[in-house]
Amino acid sequence: MNLMLLLAIIFLFTFFFGILLERIKIPWIFAALILGLIFAFKNPYQNLTSSETFNFLSWLGMFFLLFWIGFELDLGKIKKIGKFILKSTFFIILFEAFFGSLLVHFIFGYAWFISILVALSFATVGEGVLIPVLDEFKLTKTKLGQTILGIGVLDDIIEIFVIILAVASVPVLVSSQNLNFKEVIIPLLLFFALFLLALGVISFERRVSHLKIRGVEIGLPLILATFFLLAGFGSFAHASALGALLAGIATKKSLPEKRILILEPKIRALTYGFLGPIFFFWVGKDTEVRYLISSPGLIFLVFFIIFGAKILASFLVAKGELGKKPSIFMGIALGVRFSTSLVIIKFLFENSLIGNHLYSILIGITVASVIIPFLLSFLKQRWETSLKPHLSSTF
Repeated sequence: MNLMLLLAIIFLFTFFFGILLERIKIPWIFAALILGLIFAFKNPYQNLTSSETFNFLSWLGMFFLLFWIGFELDLGKIKKIGKFILKSTFFIILFEAFFGSLLVHFIFGYAWFISILVALSFATVGEGVLIPVLDEFKLTKTKLGQTILGIGVLDDIIEIFVIILAVASVPVLVSSQNLNFKEVIIPLLLFFALFLLALGVISFERRVSHLKIRGVEIGLPLILATFFLLAGFGSFAHASALGALLAGIATKKSLPEKRILILEPKIRALTYGFLGPIFFFWVGKDTEVRYLISSPGLIFLVFFIIFGAKILASFLVAKGELGKKPSIFMGIALGVRFSTSLVIIKFLFENSLIGNHLYSILIGITVASVIIPFLLSFLKQRWETSLKPHLSSTF
């Protein structure tokens, strides 16, 4: 078999199995992760999935997802978020990150900085999964639904902070020797130059974004040039991931609203339709499935601590505003893990900052979180009376 046929298998499986997953309110792209887990258990095409070309496409998928994070960042929405959501977001994420960092440090034996970084990245919310679930339950426009989504939107800022922190830490953490002054100052200067380049790109794109060729939309080549320029320049400081993120932010800041509306579906299709399945297959493929099968108690312990911390934090911060049962409902909803946290976890793994066992456990927890939509459906029916005041009111 050649690589093209392998890619055909990935896309066909993602398409057909993804349709089935969508019917039970699980994101279709989850199918690519499941296929990757199958290949992790038994991979008949090890040479293909380890090839330089496949790895390049997988890294490209990771960088495009980071680009999409930057592109989707809406500071206008964040400015409108109320104090309650602001307080709730930071309390819930920091509360879960606190217990998560203790778990990673004492159970898996990682240094405090790595433990905190992993815990922060895994404490973020997969609002992309939440939106269709809340919409199905007719909660999107309610006070409860808006609170949940508001926390999901605000945690994008924390995700970006964690990404920048992870990228900035790599040159230091992967070094096996003491860094001298030159080895510290040069990456810092390159980081600074990368931000200046991003500002220059914004100014340039604003000047040329109106140009067209015989009425044909040429914005996508300009966006791709921005992506590869910033990601490529970032590689000099081991910061291609940061360059990709800044490319998304720069694109959103420089293009007029009308062009964004035209180009957004094209960028989404490229990210999730082409590169996304390859990336999520890659994530699953590198999971040590046999270790997960032999460690069900450890998976349950990690799931219980992380998931329990999210629910407890939500209960503590929101019971006065929403009530006891709605706050528990919110904590369960915020436990959705299929988000950009996978990008950060994969980035840390590929840079050897976390090992295969911790990586596999975190992927296993992500897979286990698919029970959340079903649990929310059950609780919505059972707690209809308690939730009702928050199902009929909006902000």
